[in-house]
Amino acid sequence: MYTGIVHAHSGLRWILLLLLITAIVSAFTNRRSDEVSPWHRKNYLLVMVFAHIQLLLGIYLYFYSTKVSFGETTMSDTVFRFFSVEHTFGMLISIGLITFGHRTYKNAQAASKHKKILVYYGLALLIMLLSIPWPFRNLGADWF
Repeated sequence: MYTGIVHAHSGLRWILLLLLITAIVSAFTNRRSDEVSPWHRKNYLLVMVFAHIQLLLGIYLYFYSTKVSFGETTMSDTVFRFFSVEHTFGMLISIGLITFGHRTYKNAQAASKHKKILVYYGLALLIMLLSIPWPFRNLGADWF
């Protein structure tokens, strides 16, 4: 079960990144428009849904992964520090920005809806890209 959740968490990252980039591009191209189509609403909502699914999978992995340590060597080891602290808090901040951005978008005036999504989802994407264990960072993670 653990291996399946690791693969699901790693594979769903690509879907979330694709949805997030699509939402940001859509918000950017429509930032001066007052119109919010049903497609925009669904896309913005799907970003939040997939982010929360990733959060649930990540919480499970946080407590059962061998890459997470709670001991005194956590901060001195690069891999343990990344997964125990940097990845966890970076992703929590990203998901918080996505959630807050979606809520702000729903309550905003028509003229600023796309701008709200652009700002919050853009910041979330930036932090998310910095917090992903890319293979070139030598943290023991693969592309999938």
